Amino acid sequence: MYFDLQYYWRVLRHVWLLKQWPGRTRMLVRLLLLVPLEYVFNAVFFMLDYLVFPALWRQRVERPVFIVGHARSGTTLAHRLLAADGNTFSYFLYWEMFFPSLLQKRIIQVFGYIDEKWLGRAINKRLVAWDDKTFGPYRHMHDMSLWNSEEDQFVMRAAFVTQQWSLDIPMMDVIDIFHVDEMPRRKRRRWLHHYRECVKRQLLLNGGDKIHLSKNPVMCGWVGALIETFPDAHIVVMMRDPVQCIPSVLKLVEMSWQGKGWTRADYERSLQILTDLSFESFQHPAQVLSRHAGTPQAVVDYRELTAQPRATVHKIYRQLGMPLTDSFDRYLQAQEETEKSHQTHFRYDLSDYAVSREQIEMRLSAFYDTYHWPRIADAGADTKPMDNIIGS
Repeated sequence: MYFDLQYYWRVLRHVWLLKQWPGRTRMLVRLLLLVPLEYVFNAVFFMLDYLVFPALWRQRVERPVFIVGHARSGTTLAHRLLAADGNTFSYFLYWEMFFPSLLQKRIIQVFGYIDEKWLGRAINKRLVAWDDKTFGPYRHMHDMSLWNSEEDQFVMRAAFVTQQWSLDIPMMDVIDIFHVDEMPRRKRRRWLHHYRECVKRQLLLNGGDKIHLSKNPVMCGWVGALIETFPDAHIVVMMRDPVQCIPSVLKLVEMSWQGKGWTRADYERSLQILTDLSFESFQHPAQVLSRHAGTPQAVVDYRELTAQPRATVHKIYRQLGMPLTDSFDRYLQAQEETEKSHQTHFRYDLSDYAVSREQIEMRLSAFYDTYHWPRIADAGADTKPMDNIIGS
């Protein structure tokens, strides 16, 4: 199983030098003891997978669908709508990404069966209570749960390839998991080979005959590598007014750092890097897909998805050249009004960050022309703090 030693040493060195940080000792223990133990544990199970499940040798990843787009642009909503087509798609639940091995997941499923059959769901009840306590306070910002579909790049955390380190410690200048398309070819291929191996296991877990469905804002920088690794990939790009989603994600990440005790001085550099990545999240997928006209692709306007979810999903399927079943269409009809009300109130102020509305409009001018997002010059444009309706 792959492990990114280069990133590991970078993080270890960075934490070692944080002499004044109160959490330094705890993080060093995690890095020096828990991370290696976790890797060995997962690597052993990864190897056993091919012995216990011979079908894994023959498992193929065909026509995967990747939903990308700036964070808070509706990627989660689009992913969960499509994921409801359970006869077509396979995807990762959040808990499954902590256990990348197929054998690990099967063992947990056995424990789940025992819990339901003979223990009166005692274990499940405790997990639900923990889930509500851990994620409940934040569900108004993002509906997260162990049993929800999530960004499947998290499945690579055991290989030390995850943005979580930069959320725990503001060090986006130390590790970069966005610019995968610009990586040296050998490293890029090793990352994507490991990712493919994780996807193969998930597909076999779900029957082996479905299409992998992924959503990852960070994969806006992976689009070329995804097409290189999965030549028959299908790409869905979410589009939303950047004045709404850029400050929203900056606020969310800033809240994560502040919650761990970091000050603005500690994370200022990382916040600027995240701001720059926001612009690339719009620009890079468009640039790559313009060079791959043969790749089935769909660009989805967030406003259309929330106003007409059923019609928009139909449009996605047509553009990707995929059949939509009657049973799934009936589900979409039943969910139409529910999905139209998809919103959450989350307060932010663009003026809190080192990027202005004028800069956003200038740097993404071509997208403003295409999607007719409101500009400052438009009558009634509001640049004040607001309770925004945020989609993720």
